[in-house]
Amino acid sequence: MCQEAEAAARNGAKIIILSDRDAGKTRVPVSSLMALGAVHHHLIRCFMRTQVALIVETGEAREVHHFCCLLGYGADAICPYLVMEILGKLREQGLLDPPLTDGQIFDNMISACSRGIAKVMAKMGISTLQSYKGAQIFEAVGLGVDVVERCFDGTPSRIGGANFAILAEEALQRHWQAFADREGDNRLVSNPGFYQWRDGGEKHINDPINIANLQEAARSKSEHAYAKFVESAENISQHCTLRGQLELRWAAQAIDIAEVESAASIVKRFATGAMSLGSISRETHETLARAMNRIGAKSNSGEGGEELRRLLDDEVPTESIRSAAYRLTEPVKLGCHSQCCAERDQCPLSLDL
Repeated sequence: MCQEAEAAARNGAKIIILSDRDAGKTRVPVSSLMALGAVHHHLIRCFMRTQVALIVETGEAREVHHFCCLLGYGADAICPYLVMEILGKLREQGLLDPPLTDGQIFDNMISACSRGIAKVMAKMGISTLQSYKGAQIFEAVGLGVDVVERCFDGTPSRIGGANFAILAEEALQRHWQAFADREGDNRLVSNPGFYQWRDGGEKHINDPINIANLQEAARSKSEHAYAKFVESAENISQHCTLRGQLELRWAAQAIDIAEVESAASIVKRFATGAMSLGSISRETHETLARAMNRIGAKSNSGEGGEELRRLLDDEVPTESIRSAAYRLTEPVKLGCHSQCCAERDQCPLSLDL
């Protein structure tokens, strides 16, 4: 596929379409993201990438994250044909309320995806799609080095993981589920539980057992009930998080407690993230500042600083001070007052030029 794309580019092609539309009973589709990444990086290595546009026609892309990944790895345009066909079928079956034309449905889908992509870009501080396209601002979790080097060159993958053989086996399993001749209702679609917990599906930290144990512990205020919650939380964490895979390795001999740094000293290095007043409520903003001041750590006011009344807390006990130690301010855009900048430990300025 990479060689074909290179040959097409050298022969003067300006647009290359990577499509899985011909997938069928005798044809197993390759992951559209892997195919795109491999071709994108191959053309870069051949110094041909800027001469052609890559269009991805795929049935895999169906949500904002999928579109963001494809754009982030070099797609110039995306045609999610399966999503559009499903929306058309829903309209034909009268399942959309109110009734809409195909054009309205497709326009709404495109508009929703565009807003979702813009939201993701905004969270990363990126203003234009041109800056996001091909930027690869991702980190792979669970992909082997061979896959990353071939398809996602330059993407961090700290723990390694699945190689091409494993990914091929998973593709064959999905193909078998879709096209294999077997007894039973082939129209019944299994729900893997990606978005909501399903018995036997994807593991979720907030599964029914964990939530039930938490509610019982909160209502009964029983140490036994809380111990059950801790046990279930630790168990589900092993399935859902990287830290859940870690195990403590105990030293053969205990060290002197005098060599252990005190908790009061450790928390001085703790700091909250910068969250502007308005992005979270006033009560939450002040509570975070008060809590960090109480333990001797530092909070960050976020852009815009704080209300002047919170700066007058300096004469009250430390546990009641509501002002942040760090203030990230934009004095021109947000009109921060000078006292806000002068009162605290650090006050970095954010200037939009």
